Amino acid sequence: MTKALLSTTYFGPVQWYQKIHRHGLCLIEQHENFQKQTYRNRCIIATANGTQALTVPVIHQPTSTPDSSAKSSAPPITSLLISDHGNWRHLHWNALCSAYGDSPFFEFYADDIQPFFFERRWETLFEFNLDIIHTLCELLDIHPNLQLTDSYIDDPVNPHIIDYRSGINPKHPAEDPDFQPRPYWQVFQQRHGFLPNLSILDLLFNTGPEAIFYL
Repeated sequence: MTKALLSTTYFGPVQWYQKIHRHGLCLIEQHENFQKQTYRNRCIIATANGTQALTVPVIHQPTSTPDSSAKSSAPPITSLLISDHGNWRHLHWNALCSAYGDSPFFEFYADDIQPFFFERRWETLFEFNLDIIHTLCELLDIHPNLQLTDSYIDDPVNPHIIDYRSGINPKHPAEDPDFQPRPYWQVFQQRHGFLPNLSILDLLFNTGPEAIFYL
């Protein structure tokens, strides 16, 4: 049985949720260093004007020197505090309402998603993302075996571990023969055509209970 090695995500893309659905065991890296412009603190949605990135601002909390095995001077992912800069929660929720208010299942799931933008009980990005992931799994009706890494996994040589940490990337995605985006109805499809591998929210709001069949 293969294991998927994944980085944390903020309402991650369909591809990320496909991995945790199809692999028997999924390891979420909690000892890596933070990388900017990745799904770790951003998601991509479809709007009337095309795709839009929603990014959670973070605070780089002073910490001890990062694990040298991570080969980076960036802060550890678990040390990042969520910032209140720019009233981002309000902006993200309004963007979702504008983008998906007319989708078939937005109202059905809104009460489950809204607390992530109106409650401030999360201090760190990593904890915030974990709760999002668990909520999305419940809504998608998928039941992955999710575990956190015990230490940083540097270039795994174990043939039973597939490393997706850098490959699932909004800027430079790696080739993934196991992921072939299957078209589904989207709110602005007539204007932009089908936009693949957006945030899992796009799939959920547009397809509802059938979302699991696309994973």
